[in-house]
Amino acid sequence: MSFHIHARLLFGTAFLGFVALTLLIAVIPAYQIQKTPPTPGLQPLTDEATRGMKLYVAEGCSYCHSQQVRPLRVDEPFGRPSAAGDYVYQTPELLGTERTGPDLSNIGNRQASQVWHLLHLYNPRSVVRASVMPSYSWYFKAKDQAGPQDVVVPVPAEFAPAGKVVVAKPEALALAAYLLSLKQLPLKVVSDAGAPDPGTGHTMP
Repeated sequence: MSFHIHARLLFGTAFLGFVALTLLIAVIPAYQIQKTPPTPGLQPLTDEATRGMKLYVAEGCSYCHSQQVRPLRVDEPFGRPSAAGDYVYQTPELLGTERTGPDLSNIGNRQASQVWHLLHLYNPRSVVRASVMPSYSWYFKAKDQAGPQDVVVPVPAEFAPAGKVVVAKPEALALAAYLLSLKQLPLKVVSDAGAPDPGTGHTMP
């Protein structure tokens, strides 16, 4: 039977194909991932880190930074290979597709200092001379004198406004809190022989 002369059959076949593909590549995987247990020890984001994640999304940080470590030697400096349980408490999952900047899956462990992140946000060149990342200086305020509740950012003199102190706005603190929350936890892996996997360095159950 020729499809091109039977409109209902053509439309019905295309529609059923669309439904089947939607179930296979979207609905079923989404349902299965909802049952994925979190990586042992993983905690939900704090309210401040959640606000920071929303800023991360709004600023388009995932266009230049990934949050997925591949099981490749070239990715080893970023951490262990990512696992499904690492993303249980993140919606959306900010995997990214490009690395103009480094992968951030484990940045909270690689750079565990709030001060470093605030400096990096204020002016990336103040901590990484060759950085091409834009400055997010609007998340900070230059004052003649800091108040008792202000978080002062120790900006180097060559990057600081003359005669001013730089303090972090709540947005900068929230974004730093989100970046600091990005920490990979160890995974326990059992080899086929039940012996420790030499590639992980962790004790096997």
